[in-house]
Amino acid sequence: MKRTETLVEAIVAKVSAGLAKGAYKVGDRLPSVRRAAEDYGVSKNTMAEAYDRLVAQGLLEARAGSGFYVSHLELPSPTEPPPHVATAVDLVSLLREQLDRRYEVRPGDGRPPASWMEGSELRRHFASFKAAGPDSVDFGYGSSRGYEPLRERLRLMLLDRSISVAPDGLLLTNGANHALDLIVRHLLEAGDTVLVDDPGYYPLFGKLTLAKVRIVGVKRNPDGPDLDDLAAKLALHRPKIFFTQSQAHNPTGGSLSPPVAFGLLQAAERWGTLVVENDTFADILPPTLPRLAALDQLNRVLYVGTFSKTLSASLRCGFVAGHPDVVSALANLKILTTVATSDFVERFVFNLIQGGQYLRHIRRLRARVEAAHRAAIGDLESVGLRLRPSKGPSFYLWADLPDHVDELELCRRAADASIFLAPGSVFRPDRGEAHPAAIRFNVAYGSDPRLLDFLAGAL
Repeated sequence: MKRTETLVEAIVAKVSAGLAKGAYKVGDRLPSVRRAAEDYGVSKNTMAEAYDRLVAQGLLEARAGSGFYVSHLELPSPTEPPPHVATAVDLVSLLREQLDRRYEVRPGDGRPPASWMEGSELRRHFASFKAAGPDSVDFGYGSSRGYEPLRERLRLMLLDRSISVAPDGLLLTNGANHALDLIVRHLLEAGDTVLVDDPGYYPLFGKLTLAKVRIVGVKRNPDGPDLDDLAAKLALHRPKIFFTQSQAHNPTGGSLSPPVAFGLLQAAERWGTLVVENDTFADILPPTLPRLAALDQLNRVLYVGTFSKTLSASLRCGFVAGHPDVVSALANLKILTTVATSDFVERFVFNLIQGGQYLRHIRRLRARVEAAHRAAIGDLESVGLRLRPSKGPSFYLWADLPDHVDELELCRRAADASIFLAPGSVFRPDRGEAHPAAIRFNVAYGSDPRLLDFLAGAL
């Protein structure tokens, strides 16, 4: 064992090598943590961490109360594009080659060679940066589609949700909002009509308004979009796209049921409408929950995800998965508008996943969200609020206010008490229409005594 190699890394390497040689078949159960710890001569904690890393890398599956099983699935490898794809004959191909770097001699490059950075302060600062693979940090833009090891890891993670992504069907972005922005820019023109959840994700409404797109809301029920309302508006407006959030819906906290998911896709197929599925909280939710992308297998659905909701709002890293033709066009648009996403950020996220830290973080985060969700429901209902049903876990709860309460006045009074409330009207695509007064609550603050005292008096 190398001096710098930890016990955990050595065990992970040995088990990985054994799996690669066929020591176990897919579905086989590995020795228990206790038995394996004895075999390797390490503590149970060390062995558990090694197994966790193998789970994080997609090689093992942890089954509660049962143990660890082989789950590695081989993904088809990306094929090399034909030579003409990388030829710098237009704006997009010139920029792409500077990112993807397929040529050995590079007089057409727009930046100094990476080797010139070797002795810089930047290189010294990142000397301790742990690379996720054999490649080193080169201080370039990175690939036009994002850091390849992270893209491949995401394809494995999506298989857990029964979503099969083609090798060239996934693009890394600066978070979910960037993915939505690329989709709006590429697929929509001024005057087009789209459908959105009502209530729904208000930053999307802003993007659509900037694009001069007509927005029509579809009533959102606790189990997903109202299918009757959806069918009527598809027939009347013939929209190009329906933007929706399946699970842990923002702002209501609701979750899509299987019958509604099936009916939604049937309706979209009938009217030739594309569907953009925003699944920003997927990592804290069970992978078996119904996803439109799993039912459709990315033929009519574009699937958007992000790490910004589960790691940090300042860590801008997300993705969009879809049909390779659409994703290729989005990649070109990404090049023209932002050139590239951050290779450093994407490597950082990949290292967290591969090292098992992200898995442990998600377990803790899921437990905190579930506990806060349960507590917030009880506490908010105790002060007289009527909450929309939410199975959870979800970051959000939607409360309908009593008829005599003015939504905006309540928010103003809360602000005077240094309490920030999110009025329901903000989440409506048509703010000019009258809607029942409501408030969206973040469950992390739903049990704060100051909030509960204020609501008890105000209501």
